[in-house]
Amino acid sequence: MLHQPLLCGSRAATTAHSTLFASSVSGAINVSRTSFAGNSFSGDFGLKLNNQASGSKSNSSRGVFNEARNIVKLMTSSVHGARATEGITEEETFQVIESRPSWKTSPGQVFPLGVSEVDNGINFAIFSQHATSVTLCLVPPKRGSMDPLDGEMIELALDPHLNKTEDVWHICIEDLPRSNVLYGYRIDGPQDWSKGHRFDSNIVLVDPYAKLIEGRRYFGDISKKLSKFLGTYDFDSLPFDWGENYKLPNIPEKDLVIYEMNVRAFTSDESSGLENNIRGSYLGVIEKIPHLLELGINAVELLPVFEFDELEFQRRPNPRDHMINTWGYSTINFFSPMSRYASAGGGPVNASREFKQMVKALHSAGIEVILDVVYNHTNEADDPNPYTTSFRGIDNKVYYMLDNDGKLLNYSGCGNTLNCNHPVVMELILDSLRHWVTEYHVDGFRFDLASVLCRGTDGSPLNAPPLIRAIAKDTVLSRCKIIAEPWDCGGLYLVGSFPNWDRWAEWNGKYRDDLRRFFKGDAGMKGSFATRVSGSSDLYKVNKRRPYHSINFVIAHDGFTLYDLVSYNSKHNEANGEGGRDGSNDNFSWNCGFEGETDDASIRALRSRQMKNFHLALMISQGTPMMLMGDEYGHTRYGNNNSYGHDSSINNFLWGQLDARKSDHFRFFSKVIEYRHAHKVFSHENFLSKTEITWHEDNWDNYESKFLAFTLHDSNGGDIYLAFNAHDFFVEVILPPPPSKRSWFRVVSLSF
Repeated sequence: MLHQPLLCGSRAATTAHSTLFASSVSGAINVSRTSFAGNSFSGDFGLKLNNQASGSKSNSSRGVFNEARNIVKLMTSSVHGARATEGITEEETFQVIESRPSWKTSPGQVFPLGVSEVDNGINFAIFSQHATSVTLCLVPPKRGSMDPLDGEMIELALDPHLNKTEDVWHICIEDLPRSNVLYGYRIDGPQDWSKGHRFDSNIVLVDPYAKLIEGRRYFGDISKKLSKFLGTYDFDSLPFDWGENYKLPNIPEKDLVIYEMNVRAFTSDESSGLENNIRGSYLGVIEKIPHLLELGINAVELLPVFEFDELEFQRRPNPRDHMINTWGYSTINFFSPMSRYASAGGGPVNASREFKQMVKALHSAGIEVILDVVYNHTNEADDPNPYTTSFRGIDNKVYYMLDNDGKLLNYSGCGNTLNCNHPVVMELILDSLRHWVTEYHVDGFRFDLASVLCRGTDGSPLNAPPLIRAIAKDTVLSRCKIIAEPWDCGGLYLVGSFPNWDRWAEWNGKYRDDLRRFFKGDAGMKGSFATRVSGSSDLYKVNKRRPYHSINFVIAHDGFTLYDLVSYNSKHNEANGEGGRDGSNDNFSWNCGFEGETDDASIRALRSRQMKNFHLALMISQGTPMMLMGDEYGHTRYGNNNSYGHDSSINNFLWGQLDARKSDHFRFFSKVIEYRHAHKVFSHENFLSKTEITWHEDNWDNYESKFLAFTLHDSNGGDIYLAFNAHDFFVEVILPPPPSKRSWFRVVSLSF
């Protein structure tokens, strides 16, 4: 007699555990300088005093500088530019200081884009196909100031006859400090919105190729919520020491067990026991590596760690202005690590170093690092509520998908869609990915809403998307795991049919849905359940694809936690401020008889068993399993299935709850992962053959049947028998004969 589920292994002798039995087995430049105070400056840095470029055009000439004498002017400017309708303005006093900088300039070079150190100085290069003027804005470090933004801004208007080659604007500056200089660009161009242009020279823009971003120093610091973001660079620091014995884990895809986690939320809570200055940081993750090892996972999939503005919801009055973006799916720049994940408000240079320290420590522990990357949209929102920080003001028509009226297309659900298969944007993405692999040694990427990457410049689906192919064929990226979330918000659902070149893996959304429906007791799901746990051959057995190209998951960051999946029939997203309209309505959840928290012992016991059922099924399935941070102790968000805006215990890992459930819930989860690692029958390189699995089933056509049993065969005779019963009654089964000279030993039994 059994109910939910039974797993048995055969071997010659029992194990030592009573509950787990293992079976065997660089012209002429016009300059003006302005100063601004503090860390909270608006999108307009001050007076624009530049004239048209003039003077000698000799490559070795010094810049001809504009003079300005003791002018003080009060300005009230829109925080995000003249066209923004954010509903917030801020009055600032800007002072123009007479100055004659002694820097020598030269035209500079076209490549590489971004900032680079060259023989005769620091080179700046930026692409803009439609710009008519480009001004480089620099904030050198101010002597005696601890605030990197507490300095004077110097503006250098680039001469298009000297500082422009085709569509790239460039300049080289001698004697510029090799570090601690902030920079951005004012860019002007056609003002025709109907043709897709969104130029506004009032706004200082972030360089898309900036490798480091400076902004506010502390995560969620409301006093700095209108802070501007600027690029910076560091050519003074020594190369990071990866160590003599350092090596990459290089774990085969079939052997991965992925743990999806949020860097900040992992250690932000006081219960982490860490010092305040490292809680919620890259260094905080290092401190908790022992937990990851005890759990048994060997890859972390980090929610976005590219620079993002966590206070973007608070720029204007709106229903979400109480929230803080803690998930990070709102990218400002694709090259820079999130600076506010540095310890003790250390800023971008420290963030870069500490990120590397984290990767090095995880690798030393045998854990790979996969980044959740967002190339389908940026933080710049839509036209009614624009947040112009970079791409939109540099060349909106190139960087975003537009319709025939010049309006932004929205396949991302976030107001804009990156024009991923435009050659310039495609190269930007590839350069970014290569940067994370070569500079930071990451092991792979999970691409958010990856179906967007399969759309042409007009938004239409492509059969052979150039970007997807380029990623798959790129030499630098060849060692990386590449994982698609194979759908977008425009209805392009590509689970099982994502263009893959035999390399791309996919988040298997059908696995998630089918397992949820089976365990909640929906009729007619037995065959689908069998297909999913045996590797989803119906989706992936084509060309040279393998079972591990299916990323199996029941729970991910968006949606219910595992505990909430078995505790809520409906989402409870009232705290998000959108009247419950956000978040998925199709959760395939079952509350086990009561909505939400309850003291009923029988319901609590049933929920515990159901969570274990899901975890066991996930870990014995062919393919690559992925679990969510916190599910190992039963974390709840109290029914909120879209908790992106809560920098609180709703999302934070609660270490006290882990301690309280260490001996039961956590122990079960870790032991099942251990069991998977120990038995290769759960992680086949190829799809199962008839000799590798026996289905103990003669009732496939019975729509009402919710019982499934099968045996996985090991060539060494260490067979494993599994049975799952989703009926609300017991089912009596007879175990098949064990292999010769073997006996069955119970490994797991979950029953009412």
